[in-house]
Amino acid sequence: MSIASEPLELVESVENGIRTSSQPSKLRITDVRVATIVGHGYYPILRIDTNQGIYGLGEVRDGAHPDTALRLKHLLVGQNPCNVDYLFKSIKRYGGDSREAGGVCGIEIALMDLVGKVYGIPCYQLLGGKYRDKVRLYGDTPAPRNQTPEGYVEVVMKRKALGLTFIKFDLPARLFEKTPGALVGSATKHEYHQYNQWYVPGRGAGPRISERGVELAAEICAAVRGAVGEEISLCTDHFGEGYVTADEAIRIGKAIEPYNLAWIEDVMPWRDIAGHKKVADALLTPVAAGEDLYLWEGFREAIETRAFDIIHPDMLSSGGLMETKRVADHAERFGIPTALHACCSPVGFMANVHLGASIASLVAVEHHGLDLPFFRDLVKGLDANYMADGYVTVPDAPGLGIDLNEDVIRENLRKTASYFSDTTEWNDLRVGADFRGHEDD
Repeated sequence: MSIASEPLELVESVENGIRTSSQPSKLRITDVRVATIVGHGYYPILRIDTNQGIYGLGEVRDGAHPDTALRLKHLLVGQNPCNVDYLFKSIKRYGGDSREAGGVCGIEIALMDLVGKVYGIPCYQLLGGKYRDKVRLYGDTPAPRNQTPEGYVEVVMKRKALGLTFIKFDLPARLFEKTPGALVGSATKHEYHQYNQWYVPGRGAGPRISERGVELAAEICAAVRGAVGEEISLCTDHFGEGYVTADEAIRIGKAIEPYNLAWIEDVMPWRDIAGHKKVADALLTPVAAGEDLYLWEGFREAIETRAFDIIHPDMLSSGGLMETKRVADHAERFGIPTALHACCSPVGFMANVHLGASIASLVAVEHHGLDLPFFRDLVKGLDANYMADGYVTVPDAPGLGIDLNEDVIRENLRKTASYFSDTTEWNDLRVGADFRGHEDD
């Protein structure tokens, strides 16, 4: 039946539902601006403006310089933001591993938020739809000042009191440094401190983990597991902070296997895929890694060799929404699930919620802002009980489903930052040549 034969009331209803405030084919990017706020670190929030008054919000990864985004401004102004894949393909060459990816990823997220607003659909719909209405959180827990089993129990129980059912705690290198007898050969550690790390694999006979060190890790895990109970999922971060050898990681990993952790994270330096595989093959506890890898190509070896039992991308480094979804889908083909690393403001956090909703094999999304009293107030759109029972409801509002709370953003700006000030100085060529009409090689 044609629309002409439909009742007049139905035709009028359809016409009234069309968004006429935006003309996507005529939409053009007019500006790119940044406002950097202070949380656990620095969180540069990105805003892409257009000629139709619609803007998109993104975020440069924590600790990354906002210039990684602003240097790409001249490649974006005048372009149609709806061509997200085209624009991403054209700028991704200017990103790199870890924080060097910050600008590229932040731009991609802002473009996706903008497109969602233009068409009136949530970002998860742009990723193919959602697998769940609620996304499970896992709460980050910094290492306590009192690095004893009792100290760890205290900080983890505070997370449980928030209603979280999935909690991560640290087993960092300084834990072994500060505990008498936890290291062997510690008299040489001053040599390694000049490199801002207590042990560098392959740099000689540095300190090694002692039996006491292995026992300490097991005592902490036993105490935490005993306190939270079997119904809570637990995992560990900063597993030796990447500066233990693979053999030491295996020794510690085997000692804590009785406590049934969901994963141990970053057991080796992040570039060492072979080392991760050695540890993963030796342990029954899953190994999670990947927060500093960039693009699908960066994850391919680890996935296809099964060096990681769980991939753990940070979408602010791995490529933003669409690229990280591609990574997760590829991992799923090899039977590898995805957990999402996220140390960010509510802008990046909600981008992770949309991404997590779209991933079939999702384990959980990290929440790293639990100790920031103003975290929720930075944006409009997060209810007071937004993380009830350790889950976040996936919003159906357009784009990311949030907007900025200007007053609170201004109160928490970095001292040297301003609120989306003029960036005309970045209008000139900064990287490469003009890509218009040029395909990535």
